[in-house]
Formats: sequence, C-alpha cells, structure tokens
Amino acid sequence: MSRNIDNRRMYDWKAIPWRKLERVVFKLQKRIYRAAKEGNKRKVRKLQGLLYRSWSNKMISVRRVTQQNQGKKTAGIDCVTALKPSERQPLVRQLRLTRKAKAKATRRVWIPKPGRDEKRPLGIPTMYDRALQGVVKNALEPEWEANFEPNSYGFRPGRGCHDAIEAIFLAIKQKPRWVLDADIAKCFDRIDHSALLNKLNTTSLIRRQVRAWLKAGVMDSGVFQQTTAGTPQGGVISPLLANIALHGLEEKVMELAKGRDEKAKLTVVRYADDFVVLHDDRSMIKKAKREVEEWLARIGLELKAEKTHISHTLEGKEPGFDFLGFNIRQYEVGKYRSGKSTHGAILGFKTLIKPSDKSIKNHKEELAKIVHSHKALPQTTLRVHPNLAMSKNTSLLNCH
Repeated sequence: MSRNIDNRRMYDWKAIPWRKLERVVFKLQKRIYRAAKEGNKRKVRKLQGLLYRSWSNKMISVRRVTQQNQGKKTAGIDCVTALKPSERQPLVRQLRLTRKAKAKATRRVWIPKPGRDEKRPLGIPTMYDRALQGVVKNALEPEWEANFEPNSYGFRPGRGCHDAIEAIFLAIKQKPRWVLDADIAKCFDRIDHSALLNKLNTTSLIRRQVRAWLKAGVMDSGVFQQTTAGTPQGGVISPLLANIALHGLEEKVMELAKGRDEKAKLTVVRYADDFVVLHDDRSMIKKAKREVEEWLARIGLELKAEKTHISHTLEGKEPGFDFLGFNIRQYEVGKYRSGKSTHGAILGFKTLIKPSDKSIKNHKEELAKIVHSHKALPQTTLRVHPNLAMSKNTSLLNCH
C-alpha cells in the first residue's frame, strides 16, 4: 500500500470496501505468521513495517475503535467518544509511528467486579492512542501467535474459554488428577515494564511506542499518577502485552516432567491470568506451584493466595474445582466403568462439567434485574422478546 496517506482523497465512509481492506490486512498477517514459523526474523520485521504503514490497517483500526468496539462511547482524557464518519479519515491520516514516541495519560475508570464489592481499575486511552494501538497490535499479533504456547487461550483470535475447558476435559477424562487452580494477583497492574519490553523483542520504533504507552501515567479524578508497572486494562493492546508477559509459564512448568511419559501426565491450561496445572501426583503439583511463584516473581507478579487451591477431581471432602465459570468434577458411577483411583482399586467415574454455583447465582440476579425493570410488560412479552435479553449481560457463564 502507498505510504503517502496525506494525499489520499476522502471517501464516503459507508462506501468503503471493508472486506477488501480486511483481506489486504489478513494476507499480510498470514505472511508474518508464516515467516515467524520459519524463524525468518528479518522477513517478519520487514512485513510488520509494511503492515503498520498500511492505509488498510489504519482504516480498519480506526473503524474498530470509533464504530465497532463496545468502549467507543467511553472517553479518555481527550473527552472524545465515537467520531462522526467525516472525522474518522482525518484521524487515519494522523496515525504514524515516530522516533519521538509520545502518548497521553489514560483516564482511570473504576468498574465493579461481578458478584463482588471490589472494583476493577480500567485505563481508557485517548481515541488517537486507541487507534494507534490497534495498528501496532495487528502487526505484532501474528508473530506472537506463531510462538505462543499451545494451551494458552485467553485474548487470542479463534480461541475462547470453551476451548480451555475442552483441554481440561481431555486431560482428566481417562484418569482423575490433582489440580493446582491458581489466579495471578492484579496481573494487569503489576507487570514489570523492563521484563515485558525485553521479552517483546521487536523493532526500536515499536518498542519506543509501547514503552510510551506503558509510562504514560493515569488521570484519576483529575489527579495525575505515574505508572511504574503494569499495562492498563482498557487499552486495545493491553491483552496482547499481558499474554506476552505470561508467555513461557507453561514451558517452565513442563520442564519439571522428565521424559515423554511424564510430560504426557502433566497439563497446564491458561486463560489470561487464570490457569490450572493437572497431574496424578500431588507432590508434582506442589513443585509446580513453587516453580510458578519463582517464575512470576521475575516479572513482578505473584499468586493470589485466596484464589489458589490444590484439590482432586474425584477424591476428598470437596472434589473438583471452579474455572472460568464452570465447575469441573468427577463422580463415582460404579464398579465396572473405566478409570482407576490413585490407590489402584477399580473405580468407575464420570466427568461432568457444569455451570458453577456462582455463575448460576449471577445469572439469576441479572434475570431478576430485567424482570424488575420491566414490571409493566405482560409475562408472554417478557419471556419471548429478544431485545430484553440483549439489553443486559445475561450470559450464564462469566468467562472472565
């Protein structure tokens, strides 16, 4: 695509061939992915430079942050929300990476965590920074998708929480396992900037810009605060940066297993900052916990004690565990079914994955709110009207 974006004429926003632009971006991303798989770093950098200068990439990024994303009406410190069609193409012309990378502070917004009294801090960048983050993310993501670990599922294209649950089911369906169910405390807020930038391993141009976003600071109720760690939730590129920071966790745990047979018994499944480690030996799970704690300390993170548990999928007073809104547990079903206990005795079991009690409770509360706010409607209308369900978040499973 031409680099001379300033000379491009203005188009009717509704008449732009978006599918054609998406194909252009996707083809370049596919080439980056293949080059990364082949280990050709020089080609990867060349294609990434072509992509972040691409007019198609900039148009698609602006469209997403101003028209498609749910947060389009949430303003940063620039007080700019969803732009009009006539204002979007001038923004496209402004997007460029420079040697003197700059970024404006993010606006701190506090949102309640589902089912709890705590609040989660979001950092809302300006519209310009959001669009530029989308441009950079489209260039970086294919390279990292070629290198990410196989059992990492959160914030990745084409993957979701149901894929993570399927991976757990495949690991335990033949034999009950011990489980380390862990959560990383304030992952987005505590990631060490130096460790993240070193792991990013990209061009100096992108590295400078990412560093500018990380160090931009936060405006909270009109008070400026410097950011010495973490990547703000609410930014377009933040989920990718969090995955990059946590890349290597699965490999570190798998190093504990010696030999092919031991590696087959050990499974690590991660979804964003939540993960589980599965093995048929409790001592191996304890070793994995110690290794994870040491590895996380290097990037400024630690496990959340109240959300980190060791349990068994079949045995004990409280067998099973909750993960991503599901309850995963095995039940004894009889003497002549497949499966063995850890003591070697024949014991049949059945693996059941159901919505957790917490997810069901949250779902009922959301339904109660909808019914309460539409008291005047007849029951038949309330029961079948699709827009009522869409107006609230009534998803049964809160996947993150």
